[in-house]
Amino acid sequence: MAEFLQSSLSNFTLNSVKWEAKTGCSPIRKLTPNQIQCVITEDKRRSIVKNGTDSLEICRVVNGMWQTSGGWGRIDRDNAVDAMLRYADAGLTTFDMADIYGPAEDLYGIFINRVRRERPPEYLEKVRGLTKWVPPPVKMTSGYVRENIDVSRKRMDVPSLDMLQFHWWDYSNPGYLDALKNLTDLKEEGKIKTVALTNFDTERLQIILENGIPVVSNQVQHSIVDMRPQQKMAELCQLTGVKLITYGTVMGGLLSEKFLDTNLTIPFAGPPLNTPSLQKYKRMVDAWGGWSLFQTLLKTLKTVASKHGVTIPTVAVKYILDQTAVAGSMVGVRLGLSEHIQDTNAIFSLVLDEEDVNSIQVAQRGKDLLRVIGDCGDEYRRA
Repeated sequence: MAEFLQSSLSNFTLNSVKWEAKTGCSPIRKLTPNQIQCVITEDKRRSIVKNGTDSLEICRVVNGMWQTSGGWGRIDRDNAVDAMLRYADAGLTTFDMADIYGPAEDLYGIFINRVRRERPPEYLEKVRGLTKWVPPPVKMTSGYVRENIDVSRKRMDVPSLDMLQFHWWDYSNPGYLDALKNLTDLKEEGKIKTVALTNFDTERLQIILENGIPVVSNQVQHSIVDMRPQQKMAELCQLTGVKLITYGTVMGGLLSEKFLDTNLTIPFAGPPLNTPSLQKYKRMVDAWGGWSLFQTLLKTLKTVASKHGVTIPTVAVKYILDQTAVAGSMVGVRLGLSEHIQDTNAIFSLVLDEEDVNSIQVAQRGKDLLRVIGDCGDEYRRA
C-alpha cells in the first residue's frame, strides 16, 4: 500500500495536467494521502466505498425505493416490508431511499426493526440503508442540517445513518459547502457513518474534495444509453478514489424484453409509459437517438442475454457494474407489487466476454449526451 500511495502522489502532478487539459477544470490541489487511500475492494456481490477512515460495505446491486413515492401503484405497508425481507433474505441487503421518497424511510424503519427481532445479529450486520437529503437552497446552518438529519434517523429508527447522500439544486448558491461541512461534523459525532453525494457534476465534486469533505461516493444516472459518467466523472473518481453508485441503469424498465419489438411512435401500439420512471427515461432515449435506434440496442442486448441464459435487464446492469469507478448499481423495487429477485441475483454470476462488450458498444452509439444535456446531474438544473 505504501508503494501505491507514493506512486499515486508522484504521478498526480502529471495526471492533473492531463485532467485540466481534457476537462477545463483545474486539478485538485488539496489532495491528501488519506484521499488517495479511497480504494475499493470488491467481490462479486459486495464492495466497500471508502475515504480515509470512513468506509461502508454495500451490496453491488442496490434496491432502489423511489417507487414507494407514488406513481407506480399503491404500496401496502405490511406487504412492502415483507418484500424487503425477501430481498434481504436473498442477499440483496442494501436499500436506497430519500427524505422525499414518500414513506421510504418509514418503511425502512419498520423493516430494520423486524430484522432485529426476527433475524440473527450477523444478518443485521449486512443490512444497509442509504438515504438522501434533498433540501431547498436555504441557509445551511448547523441547527438546520442537524434537525433534518435527526428526522431521517428517527424515521429509519437508527442511531447512525449508514450513508447520507446530499443533493443540491442550485450551484450559484455556494451553501452546499456549508451543508457538507455540517454533515461532516455530524459524521464526527456518530450520527452519520459516511457522507456522499447525489447528482453532483465533476466540477463541483472537485471543489468539494478540495474543501476537505470526505465523500465516499456520488450517485448519478448511468446506463448503456447514458454513459456520461464515464466521460469526465470517472476520471476524477480514479484520481481520488470516490466511487459511483448508479441509478436509471435499466431506465425504469425500458431496457427489458417488454419493450423489444415495439413501436411507441404509434399511439397505443406499445406498452404504456405509465410510471414516472418510464416517462423520464423515454425522454432520455429521445435525446440519445430515438426509438428506432433504441430498438437496435435492445435487439443486441437480447442476443447477449440469450447467449448467457439471462434477461436484458441483467445484461444492462452487469455492463454498468463493469464500468470504471462503479461500486454499485440501483435496481428499482416495487415492493409488494412485483419482484425480480432471481433476475437480480443472476447479475452476480454473469460474465460479459469481449464479443458481448464489443457488440454492445457498437449498438450504443447514439448522440453524445454530455453535449446534449451536460455533465452528471445537469438534467436537474437546466432552465
